[in-house]
Amino acid sequence: KMAAKYADEIIVLSRGVQKYFKETYNRDTNFIENGVNKPTIKESNIIKEKYGLEKDDYILYLARIVPEKRLDLLIDAFRNVKTNKKLVIAGGASHTNDFFDEIKGKARQDDKIIMTGFVQGEELEELFSNTYLYCLPSDVEGMPISLLEAMSYGKNCLVSDIDENVQVCGKYGTTFKKSNLDDLTNKLNSCLNGENRFDEKTISDYILDKYNWDNVVEKTEKLYKKWSE
Repeated sequence: KMAAKYADEIIVLSRGVQKYFKETYNRDTNFIENGVNKPTIKESNIIKEKYGLEKDDYILYLARIVPEKRLDLLIDAFRNVKTNKKLVIAGGASHTNDFFDEIKGKARQDDKIIMTGFVQGEELEELFSNTYLYCLPSDVEGMPISLLEAMSYGKNCLVSDIDENVQVCGKYGTTFKKSNLDDLTNKLNSCLNGENRFDEKTISDYILDKYNWDNVVEKTEKLYKKWSE
């Protein structure tokens, strides 16, 4: 509310937030996306040694472990499908210890679920480089950086159908109905059976072109210059 009333300009990361500011405060905002860099593809060295992970033999969830990300839903869906692939959960808690404990309890019930904790650097790059499928089942997002990153690696993605996820994926991702366990289970099963898959180069080229840092910088610089002239 204070930003809507007093800020000279407001930058938002999604059309949904832009719509919220307009409908709630009648405040115009500037939609400027995040950007993503072209990554270096890594072989599975660290993750093979630490977790026994090989290329394409796991599904990756990489995000904070908080209720609105709906990791609980993904675990339930994963346990409903028949697969030899593992589910790798990479991320830490964020002031939600009860939920984190719930997730650890669910993970302990299945030896195909691996919790890595917070990851960064080369280990993170290897996880993105070698996953078969990236999943983001969130009920709420701003603009999911991890989804941008996964697609920059050319990875096929399964995400909830909230506007913020669909905005990023475009036609190069698979969506399921938000909070719907049956639909997530069905779509996950389809993805694991090789359906709805896109070429990795096509995914990478699309996301690197649409979310190019040069464009982000140009739009942001233009906005600042408007107030410095």
